[in-house]
Amino acid sequence: MAGMAAKKRPERYTWADYQTWRDGHRYELIGGAVTAMAPSPGYDHQAIVGALYVALARHFQGKPCRPILAPMDVRLDDGNVVQPDLLVVCDPAQLRSTHVEGAPTLVVEVLSPATWRHDRKTKLGLYAHFGVREYWLVTPVPALVEVLRLERGAYLIAGVHRPGETLASPVFPELALDVAALFAGVPLRPEDRIFEVCETDPAAEWGGQRHPPSPPTEP
Repeated sequence: MAGMAAKKRPERYTWADYQTWRDGHRYELIGGAVTAMAPSPGYDHQAIVGALYVALARHFQGKPCRPILAPMDVRLDDGNVVQPDLLVVCDPAQLRSTHVEGAPTLVVEVLSPATWRHDRKTKLGLYAHFGVREYWLVTPVPALVEVLRLERGAYLIAGVHRPGETLASPVFPELALDVAALFAGVPLRPEDRIFEVCETDPAAEWGGQRHPPSPPTEP
């Protein structure tokens, strides 16, 4: 509006700026804006990332695709630089001495209270925009792996897997992971209360009736 001072635009940074930051902290660039990464992850997070890496490294041994652990810079373009928890790159030309250039084939993010909103919304949209073909969202408690596949520029749910099930990949048909093994190193603590809906036969629950028995009437 005339007569009002123009609102100052937030500063935008580039890959060249990002490479000069050497203060010991980890950052990501999202649309040119700086995002400080969460503090050092806890044991549960690292145990799951480690198990995933070992499983993926075993599967891709002797094959062109390579799993890579964080911290590893992924330069999606000049204003978008991220550090996924785990990624798989299948094009050797993307592997530079300092970073991965362009979208990986697979990205895995292990959620935490500090990052789940960022991973589920901001990064999900970013990865879809730049063409990451498959995205896994891993929840430590309750143990869950959501597999998303990219189709026509948006992610669709390919599978939601819990311990006792086998994780299947739409991009890598030969890849099959035992979900229970991925969470085997995560102890279940008393504060980690998990509530699950258990489907049972109502007739068995209510003495052969298909509806709850009527309450007793007053004498």
